[in-house]
Amino acid sequence: MYYSNNRFRKNEKLCSRSVITRLFESGNSFNYNHFRILWMESPGILPFPAQTAISVGKKSFRAATQRNRIKRLLRETWRINKGTIYKKLEKIDKQIVIMIIYRSDNIPDYRTMSEEMGKMVERFSMHLDKSFN
Repeated sequence: MYYSNNRFRKNEKLCSRSVITRLFESGNSFNYNHFRILWMESPGILPFPAQTAISVGKKSFRAATQRNRIKRLLRETWRINKGTIYKKLEKIDKQIVIMIIYRSDNIPDYRTMSEEMGKMVERFSMHLDKSFN
């Protein structure tokens, strides 16, 4: 239902500072190649199975144009690959909040980012299985 049209709607974006703070303080995390994923079960009821925030460190990319380009790539590849996670969450009837942090020093091209995001989503899906079962 939520993943059929592959959009990344405003309601799917994690914007709450209090939830982000709680995510950093007590959320689960794992690293996969160039990504660090922070996640936890949602503190409230969400309109979608997950809310996602995307971050690129200022320490690695001083120029805002570079950070914004990488964030655009991350949002696009997440939009395409999130269906796997959404299906899993609906199946187990859970809602989560996620923060994806890009941790490399290189500006990736679309193909590389897309492949990495696809693999990361598969790994994250397995992580959810272990956590909720």
